[in-house]
Amino acid sequence: MKVLFIGGTGNISTDCAALLHQRGHEISLVTRGHAPVPAAYRAIPADRRDRAALAGLTADVVINFLGYDLPDIETDHAVFAGKIGQYIFISTAMVYAKPHRCLPLTETVPLGNPFSDYAQKKLAQEQWLAARPDFPVTIVRPSHTYGCRWFPNVVASAGWTFPARLEAGQPVFVPNAGTNPWTLTHTTDFAVGLAGLVGNNQAIGETFHITSDEALPWNRIYEVTAAALGVRLPAVEQIPVDFLCAHFPQFVNGIRGDKAEPGVFDNAKIKKFVPDFVCRKSFATGIRESVAWYAAHPGEKLVVAKTNALFDQVIAAWRHRA
Repeated sequence: MKVLFIGGTGNISTDCAALLHQRGHEISLVTRGHAPVPAAYRAIPADRRDRAALAGLTADVVINFLGYDLPDIETDHAVFAGKIGQYIFISTAMVYAKPHRCLPLTETVPLGNPFSDYAQKKLAQEQWLAARPDFPVTIVRPSHTYGCRWFPNVVASAGWTFPARLEAGQPVFVPNAGTNPWTLTHTTDFAVGLAGLVGNNQAIGETFHITSDEALPWNRIYEVTAAALGVRLPAVEQIPVDFLCAHFPQFVNGIRGDKAEPGVFDNAKIKKFVPDFVCRKSFATGIRESVAWYAAHPGEKLVVAKTNALFDQVIAAWRHRA
């Protein structure tokens, strides 16, 4: 099949495109050109909201990884309605109601995250698509999904900033006591679930989250990461969410609206539709692969000064609170 990615070079989409290509699909990517595109794919340099640039494209399946607001999917609908067999919209598990009302989370639990503008926009797009019966839509909701360049933490997972702090013995922090269970899914496992939905007519009109069945508390996630790096875990401050959000409002979205909540999922639905979906990679294995990747690419060990400074600012504010 011809599979068109809106995106395709990001944290999650890179492994999804690679697996679909491996399975024999013809892959095209709409990209702004900020990341290299494998030679085996067709690269389409364009602004994803440029209807004129997209108008002549053909595909059997379109997968939208770059839908952040209503104009994004309005563009896709205008361009592809009546021309494709399936449109897969990558939403987010953040759309589930917060605080959670029951665990584990299924696709039918209440929706509505009052703390996250990002989640609210994703939900608005889901609802807009659901009201378009002429569009063959499948909704996918990832949770915290990481690849070889990611080290999950509660501030910013991409890049080398967090492991650099651990290696340097600099303190880090967790929300509240750091005991809430949290699910981390490797991109290569997620890709199996997504690939099984591509071209699956039974999945049209359906919604799925695709996550691991392994949930670890944040304290354990940090311990496993330090062990993979071969260092002793530095001081981990346990900071109440109320304090974090009062002093650093940017954490309302990502911590109160996501990472401070228990993230435990029931994956029965995706396993029913995609029988070969099994998350085989434990976090301990996945994070060791991240360490190995950076060991092989030392030039990529870049520390984001702004993120590093935010860690310092949070910990200083907590330690010097009145």
